[in-house]
Amino acid sequence: MSKYRIKEIIVVEGKDDISAVKAAVDAEVISTSGLGLNQKILSLIKSASEKQGVIVLTDPDFPGNKIRQMLNNEIKNLKHAHIPKENAKKRNNIGVENAAPEAIIEALMNAKAVSDNTSDVFTEKDLYKNGLNGTSSASKKRRILAESLGIGYCSAKQLLKRLNHYSITRDEFQKALKKLDDANER
Repeated sequence: MSKYRIKEIIVVEGKDDISAVKAAVDAEVISTSGLGLNQKILSLIKSASEKQGVIVLTDPDFPGNKIRQMLNNEIKNLKHAHIPKENAKKRNNIGVENAAPEAIIEALMNAKAVSDNTSDVFTEKDLYKNGLNGTSSASKKRRILAESLGIGYCSAKQLLKRLNHYSITRDEFQKALKKLDDANER
C-alpha cells in the first residue's frame, strides 16, 4: 500500500518528528530546530508557503504552541494540524515523534487554515453556555471538543480564538458539541 502524498510542506520541530512524519506520509518536511527557529529557516518556510503551502505540525505542548505563534506572526496562509496529547505521548515524553502513523495522517487530513478575515462568530457566551469555561469539567470538555474539531487542546481564551480564526462554522461546532454530549453519556 502506498503512503498518502501531502502536497504541502510539513513543518515540525525536530529530526525525530521528521522521521515520524515520513514514516506516515509521503511529503517534504522542514524542521524548525525547536525554538531555535532562525531567519534562514523562517525564510525557507515563508517561501514554501508561497509556492505550495505549509502545514504546521508541532508538539502538543507549550514550546509547540509558541512555535505556532511565531510562525503565524511571520507567515500568512498557514494550515495547522494538531495531534491530541494522548496520541503523542510515550511515557512522560510528549511529541509528534511518539505519535502513530494513523494519528499523524488524521491530523494532517484535518489541518485547518487560519483565516485572515476572522469574524467573531463565537463569543465567551458560547463557551459559558456550553460548559467550556467556568465549570470544574470545562477543561475536559474543551479537550474533547477541540479534539473533535481537530484544533488542538487549549485554554478557553485560545479556544475562542481558534474557533474564530479557523473559520469553524456553527454547524461544525454543534456537531462537536453533540460528540461531547455523547462522550459524557458513556
